Amino acid sequence: MNKQDNTDIIKERSKQYGSRLWELIRTQVDKHSTLPEKKGELAIPPKKVTEHRWLMNLLFAVPYLLLAVFITSFFWDFNGISAELFGHTFSFEGLLRIISISGLIGFLTNWLAITMLFRPTHKRPILGQGLIPAQKDRIAYRLARAVSEDLINPEIIKRKIHESQAIAKYREKATIYVRNIIDDPEFRENLKALVVSYVDEMIADPEVRSSIAKKLIQQIDDAIDENSFEKVAIKAYSFLKGREMQDLVESALVKLPTGIENGLNKMDVFLDDLPDKLDEHGSVIEEMVTNLLYKLINQLDVHALVEDNLRQYDEKKLEQLIKNASNDQLQYIQYLGAVLGTFGGFIIWEPVASIMVLTFIIGSTVVADSLILRMKKSS
Repeated sequence: MNKQDNTDIIKERSKQYGSRLWELIRTQVDKHSTLPEKKGELAIPPKKVTEHRWLMNLLFAVPYLLLAVFITSFFWDFNGISAELFGHTFSFEGLLRIISISGLIGFLTNWLAITMLFRPTHKRPILGQGLIPAQKDRIAYRLARAVSEDLINPEIIKRKIHESQAIAKYREKATIYVRNIIDDPEFRENLKALVVSYVDEMIADPEVRSSIAKKLIQQIDDAIDENSFEKVAIKAYSFLKGREMQDLVESALVKLPTGIENGLNKMDVFLDDLPDKLDEHGSVIEEMVTNLLYKLINQLDVHALVEDNLRQYDEKKLEQLIKNASNDQLQYIQYLGAVLGTFGGFIIWEPVASIMVLTFIIGSTVVADSLILRMKKSS
């Protein structure tokens, strides 16, 4: 068997024992681990709905009422009816059609404006494309920029880590955790058995043992001069023993597992001192972990991460996302357009009187709203 084959055998067996060592550590970790406390899931903010649901239901009926009035106007529309008030004659003829058309126009324009935010989802030759689908990439860029600059970025993450002292806390917990593991007698026995088994299996293979012996002899030859006293002494010792240096080294290697077993008590001393050493060099460990963590954070491109994820939203998903958060408000805008359009119809019919009435209604509403707000703040 050539030198390369021996090297491959050593590497392969080292990998196998490395896997067994990792399995041993993982078993101990599972044994001493406790389930982390489950953090309560963040409550979803409640969807804000109007306190006056009846008003939304009333507004919902307005477009249908206007449509009914518009149809009625074809059959009857205050034909020839008028009235006099404060010396002014009000002609009601055609009033139903005026207010119904104005109200429907107000509703339809608001409905069309909101619909054009999302539809068409794909670009059409004449109809074009909805505002949000057409500007999806720009919206993704702007949102990603806002998030990465103002909400979360490497500097904010670093500051939060520093303020929370998270690394120091987890380093202390890790030291306690390591102590619990290495104080386990079963772990120590298994670790010692694994070390002895590894050395024993390596030395037991004649080819591997021969390869190790050759490397040792080569290193000894390289370490001392050709004509030095040490080299002469080694050759003399080999001559007196009547054996080649290769055989002497291999014989010594055969006894190595026994020597390791006798010296494993020093491993206990090392394991006993390990937690204290970790505490002693705690500041150095924290600094190393902090520097490593900061390097990883600096490589985190929050802007690209957010933007890429937003770009993956298709048009319908983006529309649903916005509507889920604000659908009631969008509907309110649509139906309010019908009411405002109806007021516009009255202004077309009788400008001065309608403006006076509308001003009174708006003023009364604003005053009442301000009074209620003050009462809530004072209570």
